[in-house]
Formats: sequence, structure tokens, C-alpha cells
Amino acid sequence: MASQFRTERDSMGEVPVPADALYGAQTQRAIDNFSISGLPMPERFIRALLMLKRATAEANLSLEKLDSDRATAIVEAVDQLLSDPALISHFPVDIFQTGSGTSSNMNANEVIAALASRSLGSEVSPNDHVNASQSSNDVIPSALHVSGFIALSEELLPALSHLVEVLEQKAASLAHITKTGRTHLMDAMPVRFDQVLGGWSAQIEHAMRNLEDAGSKLQSLVIGGTAVGTGVNADDDFAESVCRYLNAYLSSDISADFSSSAEQGFYPANSRFAGMGAQDVVVAVSGALKTLAVALMKIANDLRWMNSGPLAGLGEIELPALQPGSSIMPGKVNPVIPEAVAMACAQVMGNDTTITVAGQSGNFELNVMLPLFASRLLDSMQLMSRSATSLADDAILGFTVRETSVTEPLAKNPVLVTALNPVIGYLKAAEVAKAAYQQGRPVLDVAAEMTDLSREELESLMDPQALTESDQSS
Repeated sequence: MASQFRTERDSMGEVPVPADALYGAQTQRAIDNFSISGLPMPERFIRALLMLKRATAEANLSLEKLDSDRATAIVEAVDQLLSDPALISHFPVDIFQTGSGTSSNMNANEVIAALASRSLGSEVSPNDHVNASQSSNDVIPSALHVSGFIALSEELLPALSHLVEVLEQKAASLAHITKTGRTHLMDAMPVRFDQVLGGWSAQIEHAMRNLEDAGSKLQSLVIGGTAVGTGVNADDDFAESVCRYLNAYLSSDISADFSSSAEQGFYPANSRFAGMGAQDVVVAVSGALKTLAVALMKIANDLRWMNSGPLAGLGEIELPALQPGSSIMPGKVNPVIPEAVAMACAQVMGNDTTITVAGQSGNFELNVMLPLFASRLLDSMQLMSRSATSLADDAILGFTVRETSVTEPLAKNPVLVTALNPVIGYLKAAEVAKAAYQQGRPVLDVAAEMTDLSREELESLMDPQALTESDQSS
């Protein structure tokens, strides 16, 4: 019976490795050392890391740092991995590992080297060939930027654009309905539904602009900085060459969403010392994600309040009924999508705190929380992408307005008397409002009794729809 393990060697000695594993000794040491979360690095990050390895092999070939056979074998190994449905099974290293991500870098080097060696029929070294002209200290921050930018371009920005489109369509369909506005959760002047949804849309568009601005800086890569930013063991043209090959691969291999968003593509960072010793770009992107989370939570909570009841709450809208809401109360239906989105937003806010703390861990020439950055940044990107899509398709698109619940309270709303301030004065208007509150009568009827204005004048001045126009209110 064949042994279930084989013996691999690294600079520290021999290590038993599962016989069928593509990885080698250093990955196995990381598996043995790091068992904190049981969670591997995000697949999107691993894919970005592999794309970088592909580009570095091509760059090393063009700069005559790697022979053609080995470079070709490395490129083919990466392509094989990127098409493998079981890709992540080859990359088991825990998120909570060495802070530079060296274990993940060597995991990639060893797996690529194993496949390349098999196809070539001769040795391809993880360190000397796959990792040529590189260090974990420039590769991992670069993979972090690449994975973050692709997630933003391919997933998050399209999802937010979709949400804006749905909001605008819904707003247009509800422009004829005016509801009671609320400040401090109390009745206020009227607003139209299209104004409410237009405000939500503007929030999302603002968040998109923030993300586009901060996210564009993810295109700067510190590749070529090697160990401490000085570029030791790398050709002076290496960084430029890697970026050129990476951009060419991405432009030809992935969706048009990337090409349209990438503009200049990835490029060598202006300061590799700043990009390796700190992670200010990622901190800024996370801040923009937190702003988006705040906006989505506000929208989710507004939907929950407007949907509340339906008998003893506001009951202004009815969200799509997606599932039973209670294990004990028959017929109860809850606003499950806004609740789920609110929880996702809370997680993103927590991720931002984690990333902020991680950003402070740039000691001298290297930040040592790089795997944590990748995990939390990509988690936030995915949560916000899917939350935006779910909120659009499963809540906003399908909600209906309970018009009777909207129009009847609006007609009785004493705050409408605000429109009479310029005519009868604030104090007199306050008397009318208080009387309407106390008597539980429509403010129009009370104002007709307590002022010298005709009913026609009052109807014109306090018309809820007219009061939603900017030139009718102060």
C-alpha cells in the first residue's frame, strides 16, 4: 500500500506532506503552524496572486532572467490552476498566518512549481524560478491591490449601478404619490415618493464616486520593490514589464467591465516604500465601503419603518412577502431583505475598524497584517455587492404603496399649516395646528374655522402635492 505522505525538504529540513498535494514543505509548515480560523485566503485574492505570478514569469522571460521553457511552463501551470474548479483546495493556508503573507506566496510558488515541473519534465524551483525577481513583501501587497480593484470593477460598481437604475425606475413610477415626511420620527411636511427614492439614489451615487476615486489608486502596484522597496534582485524594468503583461492578460481574459474601469491599467507605484510600509490606499477604500454601508443601512431601515405594521405601524408600503416571519405567529411576514442588508452593513463597518487597526501595523518597511487586509477588504466588497443587488431586486423593485395608509394621515396632518406661516404668522398657525391635533380633525377644516382665509385659498396653500415643490415651501 502506497504511503499517504511524501517527504519534502526546505531550508529548515524535511517535512511530511500529503502524497497527492501540489504544495510543498513551506506550505505544510504553514498548515501545521496556523490553525486559528480554519478559513483559507479568499479565492479572488488567490486568483490575483496567480495572475501576478503569470505576469512575473513573462516579465522575467522578456528580461532574460528566466529561460523560455520554464517561463512557458509557469504560465501554463497558472492557466491550469485558474481554470480548475477545485482551485482553492490547493491553497489551504489560514488567513491568520505570517503578517507578510509569505506562507500564501510560497503556497502559490510551490503549487505552480509542482505543475510546471511535471509538464516540463525537469525541475522548476518555487524560489529560484517562480519567485524570481520577487519577494512576498512586494507580491502580496500587489495581489491585494489587484484583487481589490477587480472586485470593485467587476462586481461592486456594476451592482451599485443596478441599484441606482432600479431606484430611479421605482421613483418615476411613484412620482404621483405624496406622503407624510418625517423628522425625528415625527410627522413633518409632505414629500413625494420619488423625492424619497431620489435621495436614496443620490446617496448611492455619492458612494460610487467615493469608491471610484479611492479605488482607482488600487491600480498602483509595488511589484519590483522586492524585500524592502529598494528592488534588490529585480531588474530596473521589471515592475513596468510585469504591469504591461498583467494588463494585457486581464484585458484579453476577463469581462469588459474591467477594461472600461481600468483606464490606464495597473502601473508601478510612485513610492514602493509607502506602498509596502503602509496600506493607506486600502484603508481609504475601506472607508469608502463604510460610507456605502452607512447609506445602505439608512435605506434598509427606512424601508423597514415604512413597511412596519401593517395595522399598528406606519404601513405605508408593502414589501414583497418572501417567507413566513414567525415560527409561532401565523400569517406574520417580516422585512427580511432590509434586515439582512442591515446586518451585512454592520459587518462592513466592523471590517473597516479591523482594517483601520491593521493599517497602523506598518512597522518601518513592511505592514504585517496583509492577509487580514485581503480577507476583510474582499469580504466587504462582496457583502456590499450582494446587498445592493438583493435590496434592488428583492425589496425595492417589488414593493407596493398602500395609498390609503398614505393619503388619509396626510390629509389630517396639522404640520401642513406650516404653509400658512407667511399669511397668518407662526403663532396663529401654531394655534390652528394644536387645535387640529387635539380635535383629531383635518387641519384644513380647523383652519377654515380659525382664520379669515377662504376654503379655496386654504386648499391651494396647503395642497400636499404643491408643497413638495421647492418654490412652494420655505
